[in-house]
Amino acid sequence: MLQFKPIFLGKVLYTLPQLFSSLQALALLPSKPMLVPREVPCAATSQRCIRTNDIENVGRTSRHQTFFEMLGNFSFGDYFKQEAIKWAWELSTVEFGLPAENLWISVYEDDDETFAIWHDKMGVPANRIKKLGEEDNFWTSGATGPCGPCSEIYYDFHPERGHSDVDLGDDSRFIEFYNLVFMEYNKKEDGSLEPLKQKNIDTGLGLERMARILQRAMSHKINRSFSLLQVPNNYETDLIFPIIKKAADLAYESYSLADESAKTNLKIIGDHMRAIVYLISDGVFPSNIGRGYVVRRLIRRAVRTGRLLGIRRDGVGGLEGAFLPLLAEEVIKLSTNIDPDLKTRTPRILEELKREELRFVQTLERGEKLLEEILTDALSTGQRNGTVPCISGKDAFLLYDTYGFPVEITSEVAEERGVGIDMVGFDVEMENQRRQSQAAHNTVKLSVEDGVELTDNIPDTKFLGYDTLFTRAVVEGLLVNGKPVGEVSEGNEVEVLLDRTPFYAESGGQIGDHGLLYVTDAQENKEAVVEIQDVQKSLGNIFVHKGTVVKGLINVGGEVEAEVDANLRQRAKVHHTATHLLQSALKKVVGDETSQAGSLVAFDRLRFDFNFNRPLRENEIAEIELLINQWIGEATLLETRVMALAEAKKAGAIAMFGEKYGEEVRVVEVPGVSMELCGGTHVKNTSEIRGFKIISEQGIASGVRRIEAVAGDAFIEYVITRDNYLKQLCSTLKVNAEDVTARVNNLLKDLREARNEVSSARAKAAIYKASSIISSAFTVGSSSKITVLVSSMEDIDADALKSAAEYLVSNLQDPTAVILGSCPDEKRVSLVAAFSPGVVKLGLQAGKFVGLIAKVCGGRGGGRPNFAQAGGSEPENLPAALEKARDDLVSALCQAT
Repeated sequence: MLQFKPIFLGKVLYTLPQLFSSLQALALLPSKPMLVPREVPCAATSQRCIRTNDIENVGRTSRHQTFFEMLGNFSFGDYFKQEAIKWAWELSTVEFGLPAENLWISVYEDDDETFAIWHDKMGVPANRIKKLGEEDNFWTSGATGPCGPCSEIYYDFHPERGHSDVDLGDDSRFIEFYNLVFMEYNKKEDGSLEPLKQKNIDTGLGLERMARILQRAMSHKINRSFSLLQVPNNYETDLIFPIIKKAADLAYESYSLADESAKTNLKIIGDHMRAIVYLISDGVFPSNIGRGYVVRRLIRRAVRTGRLLGIRRDGVGGLEGAFLPLLAEEVIKLSTNIDPDLKTRTPRILEELKREELRFVQTLERGEKLLEEILTDALSTGQRNGTVPCISGKDAFLLYDTYGFPVEITSEVAEERGVGIDMVGFDVEMENQRRQSQAAHNTVKLSVEDGVELTDNIPDTKFLGYDTLFTRAVVEGLLVNGKPVGEVSEGNEVEVLLDRTPFYAESGGQIGDHGLLYVTDAQENKEAVVEIQDVQKSLGNIFVHKGTVVKGLINVGGEVEAEVDANLRQRAKVHHTATHLLQSALKKVVGDETSQAGSLVAFDRLRFDFNFNRPLRENEIAEIELLINQWIGEATLLETRVMALAEAKKAGAIAMFGEKYGEEVRVVEVPGVSMELCGGTHVKNTSEIRGFKIISEQGIASGVRRIEAVAGDAFIEYVITRDNYLKQLCSTLKVNAEDVTARVNNLLKDLREARNEVSSARAKAAIYKASSIISSAFTVGSSSKITVLVSSMEDIDADALKSAAEYLVSNLQDPTAVILGSCPDEKRVSLVAAFSPGVVKLGLQAGKFVGLIAKVCGGRGGGRPNFAQAGGSEPENLPAALEKARDDLVSALCQAT
């Protein structure tokens, strides 16, 4: 209801078109024009909602969810209590067909009027109307703002329990599904309430809760004694259960037969997947800040929960180990009829999920070992000191900062082990890092002890560099090691402050100019020379020229000739204009949703960071290069003008990332191609750029990509250098340039064939070794004999070990279980488990079994029920691991038979 607060308060009187515009801005309505009356007395909404403040209850209660759909109706000074109550009752009992005797009502304890409407007008018995206090039945929109008493409708799943000692908060019996807020007050800062000029209605009905009730209510009609068809919670409704079933299938679980822990985990996955899919569909991509962190956190909880259930993927369907895309497909299938956008956005959703899941799996594998060590240490320390075991804030922050482990997951894992976490200490470490980062970011380039006194007498530097590369200027100040001095002699580094300058100071991504400062005598002999290697802005708009006195002496108050290196300036101009063209090309090729996230304009290259959720494809890069080079070839004159900021924005000018602007701004336009707010230096004609080439494209952070490219002289140098490399390669391979690819492909083919021959030879050797140990197999079980073979095979590699296991299972009578281990080198352990169909039917799974064994060798692994592999980093523990495998396997088989 937040978009309606100004209306409730009487501050804004919307016409309906204005209201729709407001809702569209909040992504609550499509942009399609609608023919509607002018006045707005009321409205109805259906809104997707994300709620994570009580995420720990998801899956553990019957009703908590991170994603839900809220249905609402609103009155803006039109109808009020009596109508809202009448229509809510009609909707519940007539339209939804809920039995009236199953409905209970709560009202605010001082709201006798509402009690009377429910009892006298709607006929609800007084013993089914509960008066509750302010905490339960007085709704506020925040610390201040519109508020009022509310009335809630509850569904009673067990009316046979009677009317005495009823607690509406009993989740096992009741669920609140409809809330009617009578918005008639404004809560002020001092906590007092003032009546609103108009009385309003704000209601909310949870779709998922209603789905649960309706499926339960429908089952009543079939069997009044609560049949097995009844739905016991929100998760087992048609809205969510198909996702849960899919997750159970991936985990080789039966939901109906699973224990409570597994059921809870499956519910968490079912809930989170809906939230994740809709967030990504709506353009919220995983990141470490804001809304992006919400979706990242939910993805990571879903991944870890799935792994706890034993879900592992082996790359089937090109998923390369990811299972979330399979679940997302189920969400999309359930939602396509009501949200067609999901189907069109499916490729983006699945791609983002796969990438984020695989990235987090790597994080888990890096951080889980350290987390285990930290937990073990905490438990040991707690036991030794007789205190509650706790992870320090410093260790929790180390996991977060170095290994990317979200503190929420660290906390959840710790809770499972009975270990607490020092969140106060974690927050302190987080704040320290934030301050250090901010300090580093805000380091003032001109760092003088008495800088304020120095700059009091120095006006902002006048920049002349748009029109000239040379000017005479007065030395306003000199700094050595950050301290003001009167003169600087040859051989010393210096910071020079001038009254005017042609030198561009680093800003807007463009680096500072290089050049020279001369001090000349009457005969114009160069008495002093300062070589400038950098120019920065500091303490306002003062340009700090950083360089070295390579000849003579420079004094405060003296006059210098300032000259910019024209060649380097031209290189910077070329790269800066090319950066503008690159941004326009990106938006044309991959979409307007891309936006700048940083840039560097240097003499030798340009760098452009942009928000995008996947790598650019080769054809997209080629199309971008083609577009830019076409624009360069069109020899378009640039237009540069100064205008009011509001006027520039209205004209469609794009702001540069991270820049601050005054009331007047400089607009650089390549007509028909690009228009940006920019204070940088640019070419006069696009033909000066000469050529453009992307040299790399890569990800630098979640959802942020980086392009590096060259233009102008740097482009020519790049092409010549690459051509020389190609000539050398042609000479080495003794082929022409056009034949290099075919020649390299043939060499690679030969290499693959040689490797395959080696692998085949190793497999044959492994099978030969396997045939020599087949006699060591033994049988277990009294009624049905099961063959077991557990053995070490010395130093063969993982692929050969797999071949050996497959040979043994196929040559021993079903049912057969084979566990093999080897040490390919001094630092690695390979394990393999192969179970025949008869063993799998008994309930044993190779994937889960080998994972437990691998832990003995400091490793992990998994796979399918009939075949799995694992690795480890502690070869010395292989004998112990195989001994455990033999004992555990015999025990499990005996119990199964």
